[in-house]
Amino acid sequence: MAKIYCTSFTSKIGTIYVASTEKGVCKLSIPKESKKDFLRWLSQHCDDDDVIENKIRNKDVIEQLTRYFNGKLAKFSVDVDNLGTLFELRVWKELGNIPYGTTISYKQLAKRVGVPRGFQAVGRANSTNPLPIIIPCHRVLLADGSLGGYSAGIKTKEFLLRLEGAIML
Repeated sequence: MAKIYCTSFTSKIGTIYVASTEKGVCKLSIPKESKKDFLRWLSQHCDDDDVIENKIRNKDVIEQLTRYFNGKLAKFSVDVDNLGTLFELRVWKELGNIPYGTTISYKQLAKRVGVPRGFQAVGRANSTNPLPIIIPCHRVLLADGSLGGYSAGIKTKEFLLRLEGAIML
């Protein structure tokens, strides 16, 4: 089993937990997901003995997230190691194509991944995204333009969209 290197840091939205493999970042837990939830996710994907506390291995992603929160980064360039089903991977790939500062609806996202009537399945895949912010699931809105749900809470989603200029004060 591959080693997973994890750490945490304080951001403008609170404590963020980060995990990466040799291939790239595999998990990002933003506020509302506790350290216990983060560790539970890790234990579902590797043996506990393979989890190693290591801030240096996550230095690049922490620096890029810090630049993002300071309005200095619009596109992440860190390598990622997505762990999900083929359908989830397809949805997450398409999420990565939503430009900074823009939004789309779940229905539009479903069309983009080739399942025009599958917006609920797309919503579920969106909600299991292990790399929020890096894979920008916060850029997906309900059909009426309202924010809808977000695993880190609506206030965090609103903060991220305001930061990107996607919604106005």
